[in-house]
Amino acid sequence: MNFNLTTLIRPHLLNLKPYSSARDEFKGQAEVYLDANENPLGSVGDGQYNRYPDPLQAKLKFEISKIKECDSSQIFLGNGSDEPIDLLIRIFCKPGIDNIIQLPPTYGMYQVSADTNGVDIINVPLSEEFHIQKEEVIKSLTPHTKIIFICSPNNPTGNIINKDDIVEILKRAPCLVVIDEAYIDFATEKSFINELTNFPNLIVLQTFSKAWGLAGIRLGMAFASEEIISVMNKIKFPYNISILTQQVALRALSKVGQKDKMVSKILKEKEWLKEHFNEAKYVLKVYPSDANFLLVKTTKGKLIYDKLVEKSIIVRDRSKVQLCGDCLRITIGTEGENLALMRAWEELDI
Repeated sequence: MNFNLTTLIRPHLLNLKPYSSARDEFKGQAEVYLDANENPLGSVGDGQYNRYPDPLQAKLKFEISKIKECDSSQIFLGNGSDEPIDLLIRIFCKPGIDNIIQLPPTYGMYQVSADTNGVDIINVPLSEEFHIQKEEVIKSLTPHTKIIFICSPNNPTGNIINKDDIVEILKRAPCLVVIDEAYIDFATEKSFINELTNFPNLIVLQTFSKAWGLAGIRLGMAFASEEIISVMNKIKFPYNISILTQQVALRALSKVGQKDKMVSKILKEKEWLKEHFNEAKYVLKVYPSDANFLLVKTTKGKLIYDKLVEKSIIVRDRSKVQLCGDCLRITIGTEGENLALMRAWEELDI
């Protein structure tokens, strides 16, 4: 692999002078702050939020780095994982010229971000059993391929992508390889964060939305080389992570044990639900899952979805997604929610 980060970045961004905020120009503590045009009288309502947040989230990144066993300089924080996905495409892909590779069926935001930015997409479908076709991926590379997106565990299929296949692509692809690990806490495989020092073209995405139960605070993480992270920090909006989000995340990081207990409970409920679906009517197959959901192939996906809606139970109809005909994606709920789902399923008459 001949990897050169400088040749991948859009040329006009190489010497871009980023916006310099007041909090960038002064670091440290002072008694009087008159540099950022903030309201000195406090905040409307409860709390003190009249000051801008740390634009680089140093304290939060330090705590994350201890858990993820990496350096703070290898972490980028965004508004969910969607921000780094969009940011990477904007940094590296020239509209109308460059392209990304994705492996459908997969997470829909790669497509949306590429379309929004006028970037072409090369689709290399997974196999019928949702495994990566690594040789097809390599054959699909063009001189204008800048990013390969690999979701693992994959959404909506739920399965982990074979590590050896990903490693081979990392070794052979001269572009960035983004491993989206939104569901990695539910899998037995280790995160690719451990491989950052081995592959300069590797970027790993994770999130607080799933295992941590913090979808509402919209906080995503990207892990990469310090060189890549510095470029992302240069292009991002100055204050992209609010004080509130940083505070909630810091409190959560002090309660890793609580997160682990929730993961264990969800995995236990997943096994219960899987066993019941394997014996349920209208079910043709329950696919292996390393995530907090099951992909269930049914006899009549859209009809079953509509019948469940009538019973006030909402799952995700994936019938129109490539390779997922008549499939429903079902999030693992609480014990009571899972019982309600199976009772409603047993009552189906189609």
